[in-house]
Amino acid sequence: MSPELISILVLVVVFVIATTRSVNMGALAFAAAFGVGTLVADLDADGIFAGFPGDLFVVLVGVTYLFAIARANGTTDWLVHAAVRLVRGRVALIPWVMFALTGALTAIGAVSPAAVAIVAPIALSFATRYSISPLLMGTMVVHGAQAGGFSPISIYGSIVNGIVEREKLPGSEIGLFLASLVANLLIAAVLFAVLGGRKLWARGAVTPEDGGVPGQGTASAGTGSSTGGTGAGTGTGTGGTAPAAVAVRPEQETGGAEGTGIRLNPARIATLVALVALVVAVLGFDLDAGLTAVTLAVVLSTAWPDDSRRAVGEIAWSTVLLICGVLTYVGVLEEMGTITWAGEGVGGIGVPLLAAVLLCYIGAIVSAFASSVGIMGALIPLAVPFLAQGEIGAVGMVAALAVSATVVDVSPFSTNGALVLAAAPDVDRDRFFRQLMIYGGIVVAAVPVLAWLVLVVPGFG
Repeated sequence: MSPELISILVLVVVFVIATTRSVNMGALAFAAAFGVGTLVADLDADGIFAGFPGDLFVVLVGVTYLFAIARANGTTDWLVHAAVRLVRGRVALIPWVMFALTGALTAIGAVSPAAVAIVAPIALSFATRYSISPLLMGTMVVHGAQAGGFSPISIYGSIVNGIVEREKLPGSEIGLFLASLVANLLIAAVLFAVLGGRKLWARGAVTPEDGGVPGQGTASAGTGSSTGGTGAGTGTGTGGTAPAAVAVRPEQETGGAEGTGIRLNPARIATLVALVALVVAVLGFDLDAGLTAVTLAVVLSTAWPDDSRRAVGEIAWSTVLLICGVLTYVGVLEEMGTITWAGEGVGGIGVPLLAAVLLCYIGAIVSAFASSVGIMGALIPLAVPFLAQGEIGAVGMVAALAVSATVVDVSPFSTNGALVLAAAPDVDRDRFFRQLMIYGGIVVAAVPVLAWLVLVVPGFG
Protein backbone atom coordinates (compact mmCIF):
# COMPACT_ATOMS: atom_id res chain seq x y z
CA MET A 1 0.00 0.00 0.00
CA SER A 2 1.39 3.39 -0.98
CA PRO A 3 2.21 6.00 1.71
CA GLU A 4 -0.32 8.39 0.14
CA LEU A 5 -3.15 5.87 0.41
CA ILE A 6 -2.19 5.06 4.02
CA SER A 7 -2.38 8.75 4.94
CA ILE A 8 -5.88 9.03 3.46
CA LEU A 9 -7.10 5.92 5.28
CA VAL A 10 -5.73 7.28 8.58
CA LEU A 11 -7.71 10.47 8.02
CA VAL A 12 -10.87 8.40 7.57
CA VAL A 13 -10.11 6.56 10.83
CA VAL A 14 -9.70 9.89 12.63
CA PHE A 15 -13.15 10.97 11.46
CA VAL A 16 -14.74 7.68 12.50
CA ILE A 17 -13.21 7.70 16.00
CA ALA A 18 -14.05 11.36 16.59
CA THR A 19 -17.64 10.79 15.51
CA THR A 20 -18.29 7.57 17.42
CA ARG A 21 -16.23 8.18 20.57
CA SER A 22 -16.74 11.93 21.09
CA VAL A 23 -13.00 12.56 21.20
CA ASN A 24 -11.78 15.99 20.08
CA MET A 25 -10.90 15.51 16.44
CA GLY A 26 -8.03 17.97 16.69
CA ALA A 27 -6.30 15.90 19.38
CA LEU A 28 -6.74 12.77 17.25
CA ALA A 29 -5.37 14.61 14.22
CA PHE A 30 -2.27 15.71 16.14
CA ALA A 31 -1.64 12.07 17.12
CA ALA A 32 -2.23 10.97 13.51
CA ALA A 33 0.14 13.65 12.21
CA PHE A 34 2.81 12.38 14.61
CA GLY A 35 2.27 8.74 13.68
CA VAL A 36 1.98 9.13 9.91
CA GLY A 37 4.62 11.84 9.73
CA THR A 38 7.16 9.80 11.68
CA LEU A 39 6.44 6.24 10.57
CA VAL A 40 5.18 6.71 7.00
CA ALA A 41 6.52 10.02 5.69
CA ASP A 42 9.85 9.94 7.61
CA LEU A 43 9.34 13.53 8.82
CA ASP A 44 10.95 14.97 11.92
CA ALA A 45 9.12 17.24 14.37
CA ASP A 46 9.96 20.34 12.33
CA GLY A 47 8.44 18.76 9.23
CA ILE A 48 5.27 17.85 11.11
CA PHE A 49 4.91 21.27 12.70
CA ALA A 50 5.47 22.97 9.34
CA GLY A 51 1.74 22.45 8.74
CA PHE A 52 0.64 23.97 12.04
CA PRO A 53 -1.58 26.96 11.15
CA GLY A 54 0.01 29.55 13.42
CA ASP A 55 -1.72 32.45 11.69
CA LEU A 56 -5.15 30.84 12.06
CA PHE A 57 -4.42 30.03 15.72
CA VAL A 58 -3.79 33.71 16.42
CA VAL A 59 -6.86 34.79 14.42
CA LEU A 60 -9.15 32.41 16.31
CA VAL A 61 -7.75 33.38 19.70
CA GLY A 62 -7.54 37.11 18.99
CA VAL A 63 -10.97 37.58 17.46
CA THR A 64 -12.83 35.47 20.03
CA TYR A 65 -10.93 37.23 22.84
CA LEU A 66 -11.85 40.69 21.56
CA PHE A 67 -15.50 39.84 21.03
CA ALA A 68 -15.71 38.07 24.40
CA ILE A 69 -14.81 41.44 25.91
CA ALA A 70 -17.39 43.13 23.70
CA ARG A 71 -20.06 40.72 24.93
CA ALA A 72 -19.01 41.13 28.57
CA ASN A 73 -19.34 44.92 28.55
CA GLY A 74 -22.56 45.03 26.49
CA THR A 75 -21.12 46.36 23.23
CA THR A 76 -22.50 43.53 21.11
CA ASP A 77 -25.95 44.09 22.63
CA TRP A 78 -25.69 47.75 21.61
CA LEU A 79 -24.71 46.76 18.05
CA VAL A 80 -27.55 44.24 17.81
CA HIS A 81 -30.09 46.82 18.92
CA ALA A 82 -28.67 49.34 16.44
CA ALA A 83 -29.04 46.77 13.65
CA VAL A 84 -32.70 46.21 14.55
CA ARG A 85 -33.32 49.95 14.38
CA LEU A 86 -31.55 50.09 11.01
CA VAL A 87 -33.92 47.58 9.40
CA ARG A 88 -36.96 49.00 11.23
CA GLY A 89 -37.39 45.89 13.33
CA ARG A 90 -37.52 43.45 10.40
CA VAL A 91 -35.32 40.73 11.85
CA ALA A 92 -35.67 38.67 8.66
CA LEU A 93 -33.58 41.26 6.81
CA ILE A 94 -30.57 40.95 9.13
CA PRO A 95 -29.14 37.73 7.60
CA TRP A 96 -29.23 39.43 4.20
CA VAL A 97 -27.61 42.56 5.61
CA MET A 98 -24.77 40.40 6.93
CA PHE A 99 -24.54 38.57 3.59
CA ALA A 100 -24.27 41.88 1.72
CA LEU A 101 -21.81 43.37 4.20
CA THR A 102 -19.30 40.53 4.00
CA GLY A 103 -19.75 40.40 0.23
CA ALA A 104 -18.98 44.11 -0.07
CA LEU A 105 -15.90 43.77 2.13
CA THR A 106 -14.39 40.96 0.08
CA ALA A 107 -15.38 42.57 -3.23
CA ILE A 108 -13.36 45.70 -2.40
CA GLY A 109 -10.28 43.76 -1.39
CA ALA A 110 -10.68 42.20 2.06
CA VAL A 111 -9.39 38.67 2.48
CA SER A 112 -12.38 36.40 3.04
CA PRO A 113 -11.36 35.23 6.55
CA ALA A 114 -10.77 38.83 7.61
CA ALA A 115 -14.28 39.85 6.52
CA VAL A 116 -15.80 36.84 8.28
CA ALA A 117 -13.77 37.53 11.41
CA ILE A 118 -15.17 41.06 11.55
CA VAL A 119 -18.82 40.31 10.77
CA ALA A 120 -19.47 36.83 12.19
CA PRO A 121 -19.30 37.65 15.94
CA ILE A 122 -21.84 40.47 15.58
CA ALA A 123 -24.10 38.42 13.30
CA LEU A 124 -24.12 35.42 15.63
CA SER A 125 -24.72 37.55 18.72
CA PHE A 126 -27.76 38.90 16.90
CA ALA A 127 -28.85 35.35 16.06
CA THR A 128 -28.67 34.32 19.71
CA ARG A 129 -30.68 37.27 20.97
CA TYR A 130 -33.43 36.99 18.36
CA SER A 131 -33.73 33.19 18.17
CA ILE A 132 -32.38 32.94 14.63
CA SER A 133 -30.72 29.69 13.62
CA PRO A 134 -26.97 30.16 14.15
CA LEU A 135 -26.44 27.83 11.19
CA LEU A 136 -28.44 30.19 8.99
CA MET A 137 -26.64 33.30 10.20
CA GLY A 138 -23.17 31.76 10.07
CA THR A 139 -23.56 30.31 6.59
CA MET A 140 -25.06 33.57 5.28
CA VAL A 141 -21.93 35.39 6.46
CA VAL A 142 -19.57 32.87 4.83
CA HIS A 143 -21.49 32.67 1.55
CA GLY A 144 -21.67 36.45 1.49
CA ALA A 145 -17.90 36.61 1.75
CA GLN A 146 -17.53 34.17 -1.13
CA ALA A 147 -20.17 35.97 -3.21
CA GLY A 148 -17.94 39.02 -3.46
CA GLY A 149 -14.69 37.09 -3.30
CA PHE A 150 -13.92 36.99 -7.02
CA SER A 151 -14.51 40.57 -8.09
CA PRO A 152 -11.75 41.84 -10.43
CA ILE A 153 -10.22 43.90 -7.58
CA SER A 154 -10.59 41.25 -4.87
CA ILE A 155 -7.78 39.14 -3.44
CA TYR A 156 -9.17 35.82 -4.71
CA GLY A 157 -10.09 37.28 -8.09
CA SER A 158 -6.67 38.83 -8.61
CA ILE A 159 -4.86 35.61 -7.68
CA VAL A 160 -6.97 33.31 -9.86
CA ASN A 161 -6.92 35.69 -12.83
CA GLY A 162 -3.15 35.92 -12.41
CA ILE A 163 -2.83 32.12 -12.50
CA VAL A 164 -4.99 31.98 -15.64
CA GLU A 165 -2.82 34.60 -17.33
CA ARG A 166 0.39 32.86 -16.27
CA GLU A 167 -0.83 29.56 -17.71
CA LYS A 168 -1.84 31.38 -20.92
CA LEU A 169 -5.46 30.23 -20.66
CA PRO A 170 -8.50 32.17 -21.93
CA GLY A 171 -10.09 34.07 -19.06
CA SER A 172 -13.04 36.25 -18.11
CA GLU A 173 -12.75 38.33 -14.96
CA ILE A 174 -16.42 39.32 -15.01
CA GLY A 175 -17.51 35.76 -15.79
CA LEU A 176 -15.54 34.43 -12.81
CA PHE A 177 -17.03 37.06 -10.50
CA LEU A 178 -20.61 36.47 -11.68
CA ALA A 179 -20.28 32.69 -11.38
CA SER A 180 -19.30 32.95 -7.71
CA LEU A 181 -21.81 35.70 -6.97
CA VAL A 182 -24.78 33.85 -8.49
CA ALA A 183 -23.83 30.48 -6.98
CA ASN A 184 -23.53 31.86 -3.46
CA LEU A 185 -26.65 34.00 -3.81
CA LEU A 186 -28.70 30.96 -4.87
CA ILE A 187 -27.29 28.87 -2.01
CA ALA A 188 -28.09 31.67 0.45
CA ALA A 189 -31.67 31.88 -0.81
CA VAL A 190 -32.14 28.12 -0.32
CA LEU A 191 -30.63 28.30 3.17
CA PHE A 192 -32.87 31.21 4.11
CA ALA A 193 -35.96 29.28 3.04
CA VAL A 194 -34.94 26.00 4.69
CA LEU A 195 -33.47 27.29 7.96
CA GLY A 196 -36.33 29.46 9.15
CA GLY A 197 -36.39 32.51 6.92
CA ARG A 198 -40.12 32.18 6.28
CA LYS A 199 -40.82 32.12 10.01
CA LEU A 200 -38.71 35.22 10.42
CA TRP A 201 -40.83 37.03 7.84
CA ALA A 202 -43.99 35.84 9.61
CA ARG A 203 -42.66 37.19 12.89
CA GLY A 204 -42.97 40.70 11.52
CA ALA A 205 -41.24 43.66 13.11
CA VAL A 206 -39.80 43.64 16.61
CA THR A 207 -38.42 46.34 18.83
CA PRO A 208 -34.90 46.16 20.30
CA GLU A 209 -36.43 46.10 23.77
CA ASP A 210 -38.50 42.94 23.26
CA GLY A 211 -35.56 40.91 22.03
CA GLY A 212 -37.82 38.97 19.70
CA VAL A 213 -39.52 37.21 22.60
CA PRO A 214 -42.99 35.90 21.78
CA GLY A 215 -45.83 37.96 23.09
CA GLN A 216 -43.89 41.22 23.22
CA GLY A 217 -44.06 44.05 20.75
CA THR A 218 -45.07 42.75 17.35
CA ALA A 219 -43.07 39.56 17.60
CA SER A 220 -45.97 37.37 18.61
CA ALA A 221 -45.39 35.05 15.70
CA GLY A 222 -41.85 34.28 16.83
CA THR A 223 -40.80 31.32 18.87
CA GLY A 224 -38.06 30.65 21.31
CA SER A 225 -37.27 27.37 19.64
CA SER A 226 -35.45 26.44 16.54
CA THR A 227 -36.27 28.58 13.55
CA GLY A 228 -36.14 25.69 11.19
CA GLY A 229 -34.14 22.90 9.70
CA THR A 230 -31.11 21.90 11.68
CA GLY A 231 -30.70 25.33 13.13
CA ALA A 232 -30.98 25.16 16.89
CA GLY A 233 -32.92 23.81 19.76
CA THR A 234 -34.25 25.49 22.86
CA GLY A 235 -32.94 26.17 26.28
CA THR A 236 -29.63 27.26 27.66
CA GLY A 237 -26.53 26.10 25.86
CA THR A 238 -28.01 25.72 22.40
CA GLY A 239 -28.29 27.93 19.38
CA GLY A 240 -31.88 28.70 20.32
CA THR A 241 -31.08 30.16 23.73
CA ALA A 242 -34.04 32.23 24.78
CA PRO A 243 -33.30 35.93 24.36
CA ALA A 244 -34.91 36.64 27.69
CA ALA A 245 -32.00 34.86 29.35
CA VAL A 246 -29.57 37.58 28.30
CA ALA A 247 -28.50 39.47 31.39
CA VAL A 248 -29.19 43.20 31.41
CA ARG A 249 -27.19 45.42 33.66
CA PRO A 250 -28.63 48.56 35.23
CA GLU A 251 -26.83 50.79 32.76
CA GLN A 252 -28.26 48.69 29.90
CA GLU A 253 -31.87 49.53 30.65
CA THR A 254 -34.03 50.71 27.79
CA GLY A 255 -34.58 54.32 26.99
CA GLY A 256 -30.96 55.27 26.38
CA ALA A 257 -30.16 58.51 24.60
CA GLU A 258 -29.06 56.61 21.51
CA GLY A 259 -32.52 55.13 21.08
CA THR A 260 -31.12 51.63 20.83
CA GLY A 261 -32.22 50.44 24.26
CA ILE A 262 -28.67 50.35 25.71
CA ARG A 263 -26.70 53.38 26.81
CA LEU A 264 -23.16 53.90 25.67
CA ASN A 265 -20.59 54.19 28.42
CA PRO A 266 -16.81 54.72 28.22
CA ALA A 267 -16.04 50.99 28.01
CA ARG A 268 -18.50 50.45 25.18
CA ILE A 269 -17.32 53.52 23.30
CA ALA A 270 -13.73 52.30 23.58
CA THR A 271 -14.79 48.84 22.39
CA LEU A 272 -16.60 50.31 19.38
CA VAL A 273 -13.48 52.32 18.57
CA ALA A 274 -11.45 49.10 18.85
CA LEU A 275 -13.78 47.29 16.43
CA VAL A 276 -13.53 50.14 13.94
CA ALA A 277 -9.76 50.12 14.40
CA LEU A 278 -9.73 46.39 13.62
CA VAL A 279 -11.59 46.99 10.35
CA VAL A 280 -9.34 49.89 9.35
CA ALA A 281 -6.15 48.05 10.28
CA VAL A 282 -7.08 44.90 8.37
CA LEU A 283 -8.70 46.47 5.30
CA GLY A 284 -6.83 49.76 5.10
CA PHE A 285 -3.32 48.78 6.17
CA ASP A 286 -3.31 45.02 5.50
CA LEU A 287 -2.35 44.21 9.09
CA ASP A 288 -2.88 40.71 10.46
CA ALA A 289 -6.40 40.34 11.87
CA GLY A 290 -5.37 38.03 14.71
CA LEU A 291 -2.45 40.07 16.00
CA THR A 292 -4.45 43.28 15.71
CA ALA A 293 -7.40 41.77 17.61
CA VAL A 294 -5.15 40.47 20.41
CA THR A 295 -3.51 43.87 20.78
CA LEU A 296 -6.84 45.70 20.97
CA ALA A 297 -8.20 43.13 23.44
CA VAL A 298 -5.17 43.61 25.70
CA VAL A 299 -5.65 47.39 25.67
CA LEU A 300 -9.31 47.04 26.64
CA SER A 301 -8.48 44.45 29.30
CA THR A 302 -5.92 46.77 30.84
CA ALA A 303 -8.31 49.70 30.95
CA TRP A 304 -11.38 47.75 32.18
CA PRO A 305 -10.15 44.58 33.91
CA ASP A 306 -13.51 43.84 35.58
CA ASP A 307 -15.32 43.49 32.26
CA SER A 308 -12.50 41.44 30.78
CA ARG A 309 -11.71 39.09 33.65
CA ARG A 310 -13.59 36.12 32.20
CA ALA A 311 -12.88 36.87 28.53
CA VAL A 312 -9.81 34.63 28.27
CA GLY A 313 -11.88 31.69 29.54
CA GLU A 314 -14.46 32.37 26.81
CA ILE A 315 -11.94 31.97 23.99
CA ALA A 316 -13.06 28.95 21.97
CA TRP A 317 -10.15 26.74 23.04
CA SER A 318 -11.80 23.45 22.01
CA THR A 319 -12.37 24.89 18.54
CA VAL A 320 -8.76 26.08 18.39
CA LEU A 321 -7.53 22.55 19.23
CA LEU A 322 -9.90 21.01 16.69
CA ILE A 323 -8.95 23.24 13.77
CA CYS A 324 -5.21 23.40 14.44
CA GLY A 325 -4.97 19.62 14.83
CA VAL A 326 -6.81 18.82 11.62
CA LEU A 327 -4.89 21.41 9.59
CA THR A 328 -1.58 20.15 10.97
CA TYR A 329 -2.45 16.69 9.64
CA VAL A 330 -3.44 18.20 6.28
CA GLY A 331 -0.02 19.87 6.28
CA VAL A 332 1.57 16.43 6.67
CA LEU A 333 -0.48 15.22 3.68
CA GLU A 334 0.81 18.14 1.62
CA GLU A 335 4.38 17.59 2.82
CA MET A 336 4.35 13.92 1.77
CA GLY A 337 2.71 14.71 -1.60
CA THR A 338 -0.67 13.05 -1.04
CA ILE A 339 -2.66 15.93 -2.52
CA THR A 340 -0.42 16.24 -5.58
CA TRP A 341 -0.59 12.45 -6.02
CA ALA A 342 -4.39 12.53 -6.09
CA GLY A 343 -4.54 15.49 -8.47
CA GLU A 344 -2.05 14.02 -10.94
CA GLY A 345 -3.92 10.72 -10.90
CA VAL A 346 -7.10 12.47 -11.93
CA GLY A 347 -5.37 14.70 -14.46
CA GLY A 348 -4.08 11.61 -16.27
CA ILE A 349 -7.57 10.29 -17.03
CA GLY A 350 -8.20 10.19 -20.76
CA VAL A 351 -11.81 11.46 -20.59
CA PRO A 352 -11.72 15.29 -20.26
CA LEU A 353 -15.25 15.75 -18.88
CA LEU A 354 -14.72 13.05 -16.26
CA ALA A 355 -11.35 14.52 -15.31
CA ALA A 356 -13.00 17.94 -15.00
CA VAL A 357 -15.67 16.82 -12.53
CA LEU A 358 -13.13 14.83 -10.49
CA LEU A 359 -10.84 17.88 -10.26
CA CYS A 360 -13.81 19.92 -9.03
CA TYR A 361 -14.42 17.32 -6.32
CA ILE A 362 -10.76 17.23 -5.32
CA GLY A 363 -10.80 21.02 -5.09
CA ALA A 364 -13.90 20.93 -2.91
CA ILE A 365 -12.75 18.14 -0.60
CA VAL A 366 -9.24 19.43 -0.03
CA SER A 367 -10.35 23.05 0.24
CA ALA A 368 -12.73 22.06 3.05
CA PHE A 369 -9.56 21.48 5.11
CA ALA A 370 -7.02 23.80 3.52
CA SER A 371 -6.43 27.03 1.62
CA SER A 372 -8.97 27.57 -1.14
CA VAL A 373 -6.66 29.73 -3.25
CA GLY A 374 -3.76 27.36 -2.66
CA ILE A 375 -5.81 24.47 -3.98
CA MET A 376 -6.88 26.42 -7.06
CA GLY A 377 -3.27 27.38 -7.63
CA ALA A 378 -2.42 23.68 -7.76
CA LEU A 379 -5.44 22.39 -9.69
CA ILE A 380 -5.67 24.96 -12.48
CA PRO A 381 -2.21 24.01 -13.83
CA LEU A 382 -3.19 20.32 -13.57
CA ALA A 383 -6.16 21.07 -15.84
CA VAL A 384 -3.98 22.66 -18.53
CA PRO A 385 -3.21 19.43 -20.49
CA PHE A 386 -6.81 18.47 -21.18
CA LEU A 387 -7.89 22.11 -21.57
CA ALA A 388 -5.32 22.33 -24.36
CA GLN A 389 -7.22 19.60 -26.21
CA GLY A 390 -10.04 22.08 -26.80
CA GLU A 391 -12.82 19.78 -25.57
CA ILE A 392 -13.28 21.72 -22.30
CA GLY A 393 -13.90 25.47 -22.15
CA ALA A 394 -11.20 27.12 -20.04
CA VAL A 395 -13.41 29.93 -18.74
CA GLY A 396 -16.09 27.56 -17.51
CA MET A 397 -13.54 25.13 -16.03
CA VAL A 398 -11.74 27.83 -14.04
CA ALA A 399 -15.05 29.23 -12.80
CA ALA A 400 -16.23 25.74 -11.77
CA LEU A 401 -12.99 25.12 -9.88
CA ALA A 402 -13.26 28.51 -8.17
CA VAL A 403 -16.85 27.91 -7.07
CA SER A 404 -16.18 24.33 -5.97
CA ALA A 405 -13.12 25.28 -3.93
CA THR A 406 -14.66 28.24 -2.11
CA VAL A 407 -18.31 27.48 -1.32
CA VAL A 408 -17.03 24.66 0.91
CA ASP A 409 -15.46 27.24 3.24
CA VAL A 410 -18.53 26.76 5.43
CA SER A 411 -16.82 23.57 6.63
CA PRO A 412 -15.81 23.89 10.30
CA PHE A 413 -12.31 22.76 9.28
CA SER A 414 -11.80 25.72 6.94
CA THR A 415 -10.78 29.16 8.20
CA ASN A 416 -14.18 30.74 7.64
CA GLY A 417 -16.15 27.87 9.11
CA ALA A 418 -13.83 27.78 12.12
CA LEU A 419 -14.35 31.50 12.70
CA VAL A 420 -18.13 31.03 12.61
CA LEU A 421 -17.92 28.11 15.03
CA ALA A 422 -15.68 30.03 17.41
CA ALA A 423 -17.72 33.24 17.25
CA ALA A 424 -21.12 31.75 18.16
CA PRO A 425 -22.05 32.68 21.75
CA ASP A 426 -24.24 30.55 24.02
CA VAL A 427 -24.46 27.53 21.73
CA ASP A 428 -23.77 23.86 22.19
CA ARG A 429 -20.51 23.88 20.24
CA ASP A 430 -20.46 20.13 19.67
CA ARG A 431 -23.92 20.31 18.13
CA PHE A 432 -23.10 23.40 16.10
CA PHE A 433 -19.89 21.72 14.89
CA ARG A 434 -21.88 18.70 13.71
CA GLN A 435 -24.37 20.95 11.92
CA LEU A 436 -21.58 22.79 10.10
CA MET A 437 -19.87 19.50 9.26
CA ILE A 438 -23.06 17.96 7.87
CA TYR A 439 -23.87 21.09 5.87
CA GLY A 440 -20.27 21.25 4.63
CA GLY A 441 -20.56 17.61 3.53
CA ILE A 442 -23.75 18.39 1.61
CA VAL A 443 -22.03 21.29 -0.14
CA VAL A 444 -18.99 19.17 -0.98
CA ALA A 445 -21.24 16.45 -2.44
CA ALA A 446 -23.62 18.66 -4.41
CA VAL A 447 -21.92 21.85 -5.57
CA PRO A 448 -19.00 20.47 -7.66
CA VAL A 449 -21.27 18.39 -9.89
CA LEU A 450 -23.74 21.28 -10.25
CA ALA A 451 -20.93 23.69 -11.11
CA TRP A 452 -19.62 21.14 -13.62
CA LEU A 453 -23.04 20.75 -15.23
CA VAL A 454 -23.70 24.49 -15.48
CA LEU A 455 -20.22 25.81 -16.28
CA VAL A 456 -18.14 23.00 -17.81
CA VAL A 457 -20.48 20.78 -19.81
CA PRO A 458 -21.82 23.66 -21.97
CA GLY A 459 -18.20 24.48 -22.89
CA PHE A 460 -17.98 28.15 -21.85
CA GLY A 461 -14.76 29.74 -23.05
